[in-house]
Order: sequence, then C-alpha cells, then structure tokens
Amino acid sequence: MKKKSGLFQLFAYTFLSLFAIMNIVPLFWMVVNSFKKEQEYAANPFSLPTDFQFSNYVEAWKVANMDVYFFNSILVTLVSLIVTVLLGALAAYFLSRFQFKLRGLTYSLFLLGMLVPIHATLIPIFLIMQKLHLIDTYFSLILPYTAFHLSLTVFILEGFMRGFPKDLEESGVVDGAGIYRIFWSIILPITRPALATVIILNFIYNWNEYLFALVLITSSELKTLPLGLANFVGIETASLTLQMAALTIALIPIIIFYLLLQKQLVAGMTAGAVKG
Repeated sequence: MKKKSGLFQLFAYTFLSLFAIMNIVPLFWMVVNSFKKEQEYAANPFSLPTDFQFSNYVEAWKVANMDVYFFNSILVTLVSLIVTVLLGALAAYFLSRFQFKLRGLTYSLFLLGMLVPIHATLIPIFLIMQKLHLIDTYFSLILPYTAFHLSLTVFILEGFMRGFPKDLEESGVVDGAGIYRIFWSIILPITRPALATVIILNFIYNWNEYLFALVLITSSELKTLPLGLANFVGIETASLTLQMAALTIALIPIIIFYLLLQKQLVAGMTAGAVKG
C-alpha cells in the first residue's frame, strides 16, 4: 500500500512539475526577450540578452498609450470585482445559513448561470446595452463582468459557508448582533480563504477579457489593456521586443495580485483538505 502511495506521489509530482515548466518557460522566454534589442532577438530568440534594454518598457508604454488603457482596465476590473464579490458573498450567506421557500430554486438558477456559454450571449448583451444607451461606457463592461461571475462566486462561497457550525450565529445573537452584523463581523472574516479564490479568478478574467471589450467599447479613451495590446501589434508589428515588453507590463498586476492573496489561497486549500 505504501509502495502504491509512493508511486502515485512520484507520478503526481512529475506531472505537476512538467505542467509548471510548460507554463513557466513561455513566460520566462517572453520576459527575457523583452530586454533585448531587435537585432539581438532576430539573431537568436533563445539567447540571454547581452545588455538589458530597459528602454523597451518605456518605449512600449509610450507607443501603446498604455497609461490610458491601464487606468481603464484597473477601473473596470476593480469595480466589477468589488460588486461581484460583495453581492456573491451576501447571496451565498443567505443561501447557506437560512432556509426559505424558494431557496432550492434560487440556488439552481445560480448553478444554471454557470452552464451558459458567456460569449454566446454577446449579441443579446450588445442589443440590451444599445437599448439602455450604455454602449461605449464603463458600465457596458462592468455589468456583464459582474453578472457572468456571480454564479461561480456564489457557488464557491456558499459551499464554504455551509460548513460553518450554527454556533457562530447563535453566539452572535446572544451578544445582540443582527443578521448583517453577524455577516460582516463573523462569517465574512472566516471566509477569507474562499474569498481569495474568487477574487483571484474574477480579477484574472476581468483583466484579460477581450471579446466583450472589443464589441462594446469603440472609443480609444475607454479601451482596456487587451484592446490596447491588440492595437499595439498593428502599430509596431515589426518590433517584437516592444510587444513582449508590453505583454510583460500587462502580466505584472496579475502576479502582484496573486502574491498578495497567496497565503489566503493556500489556507483555503489546506482547510478544504482537512475538512475532507
């Protein structure tokens, strides 16, 4: 039995290591080439740079007008993230801690939302936004991003909150706390590991989303970073090192965001393993 367990661990670690290498190598290659001169990259794309060209980042930032796109992406991503997590946490709290007549139907509707192909609704959403005169506004992105990620947020948080003992609410009631006070002061703090998971998932999707932004945003002043990078390719097609510098800049916020929430994410995974 121990031998089988050892073989399984060896296989698992080997597979995960290979999978990690497959994901890290392209990113490493992109970052390394972002510091090269164009001639050096053309001569050997797989060599290390002889002289680090930090000016590539400055040039990429100017050429791609990334200050505007960066601000737009941060604004849309953070607003939709906050709204999604707040509404999702409240919905998950009531679905997991209270019994009411339409609870099963309400939860099923949230689960049904996870089965809808997001981009299959692109044309209906465009028509709705057009009727509401929201095309080419921040709300044309914030509202769809919030709606489509509410289902997954509720699903993850509801499952996490459902495992909490009822003694938590009872102790809060004894101390004179109301429903929302219990939610903010007791339930939400101990849900931080699950919150870290949904925050990271929502942030990555909102930050990288391209198709909705392409259809619903037309003015260059409101374009998000993925649209800006696509325009950058058209402007500086010949300069691959500048493109890689721009892509590296776009990757930095995701890495920072993950590192900030890494401890909570690992704690959530550990809690789930112990609970299982």
